Amino acid sequence: MPISSDSNAGSADPDSSDGDRPVVYDLDPRCTFEDVEAGEQYHATVNGVVEYGVFVDLSEEVSGLVHESNLRGSYNRGDKLIVALEDVRENGDLAFAERRPDDYRTVAVEADTDVGSPALSDNIGESVRLAGEVVQIKQTGGPTVFHVRDGESVVPCAAFEDAGVRAYPDVDIEDLVQIRGRVEERNGGIQIEVESLESVTDDAGADLAERLETRTQEAAQPHDVEPFVEWDALDPLLDDLEGVARRLRRAVIEGRPIRMRHHADGDGIAASVPLAVALENFIEEVHADGDAARHLLKRLPSRAPYYEMEDVTRDLNHALESRERHGQKLPLLMMLDNGSTEEDVPAYQNLAHYDVPIVVIDHHHPDPEAVEGLVDDHVNPYLHDEDYRITTGMLCVELARMIDPDLTDDLTHVPAVAGLADRSEAEAMTDYLALAEQAGYKQEDLRDIGEALDYATHWLRYDDGDPLITDVLNVACDDRDRHEEIVDFLATRAERDVEEQLDAAMDHVEHEELDNGAHLYRLDVENAARRFTYPAPGKTTGTIHDRKVEETGDPVITIGYGPDFAVLRSDGVRLDIPTMVTELREEIPSGGVSGGGHLVVGSIKFVEGRREDVVDALVEKMADAEIDEELHSSAALPEDV
Repeated sequence: MPISSDSNAGSADPDSSDGDRPVVYDLDPRCTFEDVEAGEQYHATVNGVVEYGVFVDLSEEVSGLVHESNLRGSYNRGDKLIVALEDVRENGDLAFAERRPDDYRTVAVEADTDVGSPALSDNIGESVRLAGEVVQIKQTGGPTVFHVRDGESVVPCAAFEDAGVRAYPDVDIEDLVQIRGRVEERNGGIQIEVESLESVTDDAGADLAERLETRTQEAAQPHDVEPFVEWDALDPLLDDLEGVARRLRRAVIEGRPIRMRHHADGDGIAASVPLAVALENFIEEVHADGDAARHLLKRLPSRAPYYEMEDVTRDLNHALESRERHGQKLPLLMMLDNGSTEEDVPAYQNLAHYDVPIVVIDHHHPDPEAVEGLVDDHVNPYLHDEDYRITTGMLCVELARMIDPDLTDDLTHVPAVAGLADRSEAEAMTDYLALAEQAGYKQEDLRDIGEALDYATHWLRYDDGDPLITDVLNVACDDRDRHEEIVDFLATRAERDVEEQLDAAMDHVEHEELDNGAHLYRLDVENAARRFTYPAPGKTTGTIHDRKVEETGDPVITIGYGPDFAVLRSDGVRLDIPTMVTELREEIPSGGVSGGGHLVVGSIKFVEGRREDVVDALVEKMADAEIDEELHSSAALPEDV
């Protein structure tokens, strides 16, 4: 119990040592039953007299009965006496017995304040009490740091033993505990320096668990925000997004790290950056540790249009190391603008051996049966009979606002960036463009942002690029002038490099007219374009395709191929690339065919020795495809395959 001072009250021998004299505790009026221990002596005040004894108050919160058999005198209301706690009845009533020590010292007991993260800064230097669940145990070279959640916040609690020695070794993650200690500032954050830590079990543990769950459910509730535009096609997806927002907020409250994987293109970045900023803000709100956001959230671009085994192996290894070295829980995995197809299944199966929840938000054509049972939430417009025109960036902007509505003014232009980057032809694009214009962004500005993101991401490769990418997208950027300057520089460089690439490549483009009347253009990007520079094969193929569509005005298919891959674009031809991949896999079993994407834009991988067979079979299928001049391709071509 926290002690503030003592006195010589009741002393019969002023020369006796304090250590030899019994203690009588004087409780602060705010003290609770948790501050009382059996056998200890306390100052009490009579608050009622009955035939069988007297009722006494030790504080405003602690009262009980001194039975007549345990009284040594007669008392009236308001009289003072000293008592000791003898018993706690099954119904919770307290039974005391009078004590009359000849020589004692009085020790004042301060009341602990029940406190969570939001109130810690108001209690610096104060003694507090925190009850909750241990979500992380980190052993440092000094103290053992227990991260404890109280249902709406997470507080680091430093327990000191000898340097590097594990304090309270019997306490594990997910244990319920009660901590008493003093609030101190450390390294830009706030922590409780532990004076005592006790496990809470049995009925008390059940009550605490119930309180934590109630608080967590309330704190995890997403904010109710109006979507940026009125769009019937978006409405059924909003309920799905609310469920994801609730899961993400709960993960933050429970101290679970979040590992975010997104496609490395304009739409993937427009989806991931707002969501990452919203989560960072919420982490800072919930966690008293000033470094929590850095440790609990990681945004990682994925070059391939699916979750590769290389990526999942890295992610899983990092998660297991963090659990071993830093006592973290295993993370929640967010897949953005990616993760809906059969190609993702092996990676998901690898994660299924561990406690790693998976959330997918995507607008590529999905294989829901393939990923069913492997993902915990799957948000995709195709699951509601819509299509890729509702981009992942549009969805994640609404999700970010459900987590942190204060970001709304910073995000008004982002859905339009996402839509232009993926060439969405949704009717709502008009409204999104108007919304962006109100925020000072013309359509050419938005296109430049998309090009700048594309260019920066190419050179960043596997790096998330913060804070450069946030400056380019102008989310959580504190300098609009710097944003405009960096966008102008990067977009201009991108345009220059694209023109130089096309100057070298266009003379090598092969053309033929298919039986269905479509123009087919082919380019060997391995031998007829500059390698290891911008633009990469996907961007090169897409730009050539756009030029040919504009030049001919007819249905056009473009294939850019290398030794073991091909990227595909189609306008005016009703292709179904995921189905074509499935058929090629069956027809050329030794071809190692895999891939996918949207219906009319995507990528295929194969073994180098069967390239000619795969590409020829692919062209045959394209020649049989139905002409539909109203059908246009998205720009979401993978740069690398």
